[in-house]
Amino acid sequence: MKNIAITIFILLIVLVLVLYFVSFQVRETESVVVTTFGEPRQEDIVKPGWYWKWPPPIEVVYRFDSRLQLYEGIMEETTTKGGEPIIVTSYVLWKITEPRKFLESVSTIQGAEDHLRSRLREKQNSIIGQHYFSEFVNTDPVRIKFADIERDIFETLKEPMRQEYGIEVKAVGIKQLGISEKVTEDVFARMRADRTRIADATISEGKAEATKIRSDAESKRKELLAAVDALAKSIKGAGDAEAAKYYKMLEDEPDFAKFLRDLEALKKILKERSTIVLSGQTEPFKLLREMPNIEPKK
Repeated sequence: MKNIAITIFILLIVLVLVLYFVSFQVRETESVVVTTFGEPRQEDIVKPGWYWKWPPPIEVVYRFDSRLQLYEGIMEETTTKGGEPIIVTSYVLWKITEPRKFLESVSTIQGAEDHLRSRLREKQNSIIGQHYFSEFVNTDPVRIKFADIERDIFETLKEPMRQEYGIEVKAVGIKQLGISEKVTEDVFARMRADRTRIADATISEGKAEATKIRSDAESKRKELLAAVDALAKSIKGAGDAEAAKYYKMLEDEPDFAKFLRDLEALKKILKERSTIVLSGQTEPFKLLREMPNIEPKK
């Protein structure tokens, strides 16, 4: 019984070894290239499953990770169109889409990243050199062209990497942007100059507007004063004419004028409650006893 168990165990080990040498598994996250005497099979294996093969060295299995890969470049200095130096750190998202071409051209992830590094540096410097510094750093968001620059680098990398290395570039971006101390000082100096210019222009416009408002107000004031003065003169002239008419009437009727004067005086005296003891003949109280005989002149 013991010998049978040992025999079965040995057979299982042999079976596992045979399966190991003549078959292989492809996982969901893998793509595989099988070479026969160093030459790749006609088709790459990208679907997960269990596959058969000849044992080595007849056939060899090369596995590649088919998931997205992130390559992050180092900080490198480059120059903008205006000559200002800037320091950028870029990244690339990529994946292996043609395993056979990838195997023949670079073989490993490290080899792919070496090629990505040199290509990214070349395209990055070329594209950034077509843009001014103000398109990277600006107080006006509309003038910043980060998205356009990243898109241009992506477009120049995408097709060459696919054709030459079997790599599909999914995205390119600028992770970090740095500038030297001198450039920083120059940028802030320009920003201060721009702010000062805008402030001076605003103050100048304000002063011009204030002068215009004061001028308009002074003009309107003079117009109103002239109109009021003319109206006052007109009213005064009408009053003088009316008064002259009454003065003429009073000159012609002196008794009537004296009567009106006494009546006005009596009105003022009796305006408030008062007790006054005077002769009945005292002016103007005699008006309380009898009306004067006033006849108009003919």
